[in-house]
Amino acid sequence: MTNIDILILSNGPGEVTTWVRPVVQALRQQMGHDRTHVRISVILSPCPNASGKEAAIAKSYSEVDRVQGPEYFWQFLLWGKTVENWDWRDRGVVVFLGGDQFFPVVIGKRLGYRTVVYAEWEARWYGFIDRFGVMKPEVAARVPQKYAHKFTVVGDLMVEAGRLGGAGGAGGAGGVISFSAQDFSSPTPPLPHSPTPPLPTPPFPTPLIGLLPGSKAAKLMQGVPLLLAIAQHIHARIPQTKFVIPVAPTLDIQTLASFANPQKNPFVETFGNASAKLVESEHPVLQTSTGLSVDLWTRTPAYDLLSQCSICLTTVGANTAELGALAVPMIVLLPTQQLDAMRSWDGLPGILANLPLVGSGFAKLINWLVLRRKGLLAWPNIWAQEMVVPELVGKLQPQEVASIVLDFLAHPEKLDQMRAKLRSIRGEPKAAQRIAQLVSEVMS
Repeated sequence: MTNIDILILSNGPGEVTTWVRPVVQALRQQMGHDRTHVRISVILSPCPNASGKEAAIAKSYSEVDRVQGPEYFWQFLLWGKTVENWDWRDRGVVVFLGGDQFFPVVIGKRLGYRTVVYAEWEARWYGFIDRFGVMKPEVAARVPQKYAHKFTVVGDLMVEAGRLGGAGGAGGAGGVISFSAQDFSSPTPPLPHSPTPPLPTPPFPTPLIGLLPGSKAAKLMQGVPLLLAIAQHIHARIPQTKFVIPVAPTLDIQTLASFANPQKNPFVETFGNASAKLVESEHPVLQTSTGLSVDLWTRTPAYDLLSQCSICLTTVGANTAELGALAVPMIVLLPTQQLDAMRSWDGLPGILANLPLVGSGFAKLINWLVLRRKGLLAWPNIWAQEMVVPELVGKLQPQEVASIVLDFLAHPEKLDQMRAKLRSIRGEPKAAQRIAQLVSEVMS
């Protein structure tokens, strides 16, 4: 086999964790693990939603040989030089997995490499790109007929990432993890003076509820205190309920805990003063002021854990795609107690909302426009073009959200219906393998 270089172009945290990871695994399965024959490099471009840890995450993938962070991207794009002055083999392929589709055009031409682009919603520059792997047939249907031979429907990489949980598991141990009551913190007494009448006890003795507040400060500011407040109301009604936060790989637990501190986050008081302190141990927890313990799961990916949740409460974003791929019931929350606080949108809206001086005004306008549109913010709902999972948008009140969760727990047939619908829309598997096949074909 001729020695080749595979250069992965990517950018944000979602792309690195849900696109790059399954693709590099599939490339090694397809093309082998001999680094003298196939070398995989990752170069990241700037992203408004980046956490700064994307390069470290990419380096943690054993299939990857070299990684360059986004701070050096522009000099590479303009001059073709990496900060470590990487060498490049004579033959190779540039694989686009996030950023601007113009980047592989420039870089592929400079290196003399073939180009493969994963296009989720729209394909561009099809006159200059060798092959496209698209999420749905509709993407290919919009291009001129003379370029149709370049397009292959591969499926959704976000779905593919969710399916990797059983193969690698949380922490990479393999197999499915089973939890017992001893795996989590002991139950605490219910909150006093619960204002609503009792609901039937769920048919399972220990409901496990996943709390996914996001990884960006804009979402965590409202998401952490809101979810903690909801958890307290649920726990007051069903004391045996367990709660867990799968901590995003781009977030450390100390930073997460700071958003539950009323001295650092004014929104803690907004949502009923659901404050919490970090208790660090072998199994770290957030301990609320009422004594409720919320476990922090730091091993990633957490797909095995999430698969065992009765229901998850999540913000909008890639979380909803991963939960949908796992067929885990969810309620999607978008609190708007402060429109200015939500500045974590993707693409141009995210850039405008974070501009100096004028960003606050753009943030309020963008979020006001989002509130005016009807639903379909969660990925499963976008895929199905209908409201498969509930989306709660507005000035959310913890007790009202808790009542919805309690109703689901009391009527498990509703959760079963949501799981079945999620399974029916989550798409065909093997998107990553199909992209790896495209890479192999363009190198033939």
